[in-house]
Amino acid sequence: MHMTPALTPRQQQVLNFIQRTLDGAGQSPSLREIAQHFGFRSMKAAADHVTALRRKGVLEHRPRRARSLRVVSPLRALRRLVVDVPVYGAIPAGRPDVREQRAEGCISADIESLGIRPTARTFALRVRGDSMIGKHIADGDYVILEHGKAPRNGDVVAALIDSESTLKTFVLDGRRAFLKAENPRYPQLIPAEELVVQGVMVALIRKAEG
Repeated sequence: MHMTPALTPRQQQVLNFIQRTLDGAGQSPSLREIAQHFGFRSMKAAADHVTALRRKGVLEHRPRRARSLRVVSPLRALRRLVVDVPVYGAIPAGRPDVREQRAEGCISADIESLGIRPTARTFALRVRGDSMIGKHIADGDYVILEHGKAPRNGDVVAALIDSESTLKTFVLDGRRAFLKAENPRYPQLIPAEELVVQGVMVALIRKAEG
């Protein structure tokens, strides 16, 4: 069997054993059989390995079905860890401007390394400007945002402030909400009429230069 990326040696051994049992018996081994084969002191150790393999996307099972484990091919498992997030243009991390967001394709995101769980409301924007360098968000970066998520004090948000779009830190001072730049060259943005949060940042992607 080919080695599957991101598995420990023991996890690979457990996966190989499950595949051999499937090939020979037509059904997956029980947790007791896995524990006995590897000399684990309890079935919990076997269950922990199975849980880790399922979390890494290389093992599946049917709920409420005994001996229903199934090995997922390495290529399919790898694809499941990477998702395409739609990119809706650029957003100023400088002074706000009036512009219409346009879809311009997708950016591939490794959800395991980013530690996010994308939904149908997850989207990306390309950063323009340097007003957020205090939070290590630079010109040309991609911010991954979640639409519909309630912002908390200190969250980085994409927002419309008096109909102008920008990327800033959300600040709630009592009952008053405003936006703060993370660069002393830029002022705070206090809404004259409205402040609408379009998305809360959940991850950052920096494209390598050259």
